[in-house]
Amino acid sequence: MAESITKVEELAYELRVSEVMTRDTKAISPQLPMRDVVELFRLERISGAPVVDGEQICGVVSMEDIIRCLLANDIDAPASKYMTPNPITVKLNDPVVEALKHFVTTSVGRLIVVDPQNHLQGIITKGDITRGYLRALQRQNEEEELRRYRARHLFEDIESDRTSLILRYNILAGDFRHGGAASSNIKRALLRLGATPQIARRVGIAVYEAEMNLVIHTTHGGIIRVEIEPHRMDIRVFDDGPGIEDVQKALTPGYSTATEQIRELGFGAGMGLTNIQRCVDEMTLESSPGNGTRLKMKINLDQDTMQEKKENLQNESAEDD
Repeated sequence: MAESITKVEELAYELRVSEVMTRDTKAISPQLPMRDVVELFRLERISGAPVVDGEQICGVVSMEDIIRCLLANDIDAPASKYMTPNPITVKLNDPVVEALKHFVTTSVGRLIVVDPQNHLQGIITKGDITRGYLRALQRQNEEEELRRYRARHLFEDIESDRTSLILRYNILAGDFRHGGAASSNIKRALLRLGATPQIARRVGIAVYEAEMNLVIHTTHGGIIRVEIEPHRMDIRVFDDGPGIEDVQKALTPGYSTATEQIRELGFGAGMGLTNIQRCVDEMTLESSPGNGTRLKMKINLDQDTMQEKKENLQNESAEDD
């Protein structure tokens, strides 16, 4: 059975970098003496700053770099000597989960945030993400209280031998600007239909990862088709792209065929299919070189309904105590 998805995990896919980042960033020049960098950090109470030469982002200086400088008794050296070059960047409109993937797979403490033209917009740290989560959770609290319906109520007023709702989305290859739009629309539709928050979280994450695979790895894009019935959801994603040479290897956490250009954009960490498996009850991946890829996912709605009912009873019991 698929794992439960927490509110915090859901927010990682829902929040954008621009919503949690620090915008008022103090940039320094490569020629600035480390003595002045130390003073800047002290006065501004910061622990890191991007190094910018004109409009070119060339590095980042952190407290660790300052410590190395002090230990070397090299306080008058330029920032370029101790900065970390080629810093990892994320885009303003990237979901926070892409920043988190960088934090998990690297040892960096901050990422540089840029606009579509790669101009400096700010920085994002784990602390920024935590504060962003807290603000978002406060906003969602009242909204979720109004959505405490059961998945079995989706089609309660409709009488037929078999009732289903079909949602269909065309995804374009390389369209990072709209990447994640389909998953957000599907999740919003489910909540409006009365689905439980847990169902919406699981579907939102699974579809997002599948959607980004279409954006990143296909030639022309593909189609996402979601069929919702009273007791289950079937999600199918298919494309006519290059296909997958080794399906079993593609299912290995961290394995990715993303190009260096895609990785520079902040995508292609190789966790997409792993995250999908966590969120769905059944997953089938069919692909071969030159024949495209077909991904089938199934979510049993009754299990989520029973789980939410159990959680509500536990909460009520705790309140009575």
